[in-house]
Amino acid sequence: MGNRGEIKKMWIRAYNSAKMEDKDLAGEFYAMVNPESYTLDMKTETKGKQGQGTSGKQQKFSFKQPDEFTFEFLFDNTGIIDGKPRKDIADDLKKLQDLAFKLDGKVHEPRHVHIIWGTFDFKGRFTAMSINCKLFDNEGTPIRAMVKVTVKKSEEEKERTAKERKSSPDLTHRRIVKRGESLPWLCNIIYGDPKYYIQVARANSIANFRMIKEGAEIFFPPFNKKSE
Repeated sequence: MGNRGEIKKMWIRAYNSAKMEDKDLAGEFYAMVNPESYTLDMKTETKGKQGQGTSGKQQKFSFKQPDEFTFEFLFDNTGIIDGKPRKDIADDLKKLQDLAFKLDGKVHEPRHVHIIWGTFDFKGRFTAMSINCKLFDNEGTPIRAMVKVTVKKSEEEKERTAKERKSSPDLTHRRIVKRGESLPWLCNIIYGDPKYYIQVARANSIANFRMIKEGAEIFFPPFNKKSE
């Protein structure tokens, strides 16, 4: 354990495998100065679809995008911050760039990273990095820079795919109505029971479930059938 009052630095560990086991550790990086702030973006994708018998469009859930984490690092070679003056910031920048974007020779993909800072814990892959040089020596060599990075959460990918599989009757479905298909019949196909047609009609703002048209897209929401 650290000493009371010790400032914990943001810590990045890069791995050559999504399992992030110690044997796959490719390198580590500690922030010179912790970010003043960070941004965690969470987004969902929706589709606008006009319900039958309505004049407006409803936004229907499509899928959840992986979370994105954005923050800035300060690089400085003067020694003012850490008491360790260096020739320039090139080596430190290259170390972070290699951790973020150097391709693993076995799978030819960027490495997976684990970012730890206090109670913050984030696993993903770098998707963007921009370097803003702020100060230069007499020869024009950068001696201070702010580096903005974006990391996309990667552990969700398999889970998100499983959650959105169209083969599961308990998850969201969208289906284009074919000739001769009725709402109760479609509910029987999707849920294994035609009784959900009223809920489906309500979710799609369908005033008359007997009048669904060929070519219409119908949204079939998830239902907790165990509780019914």
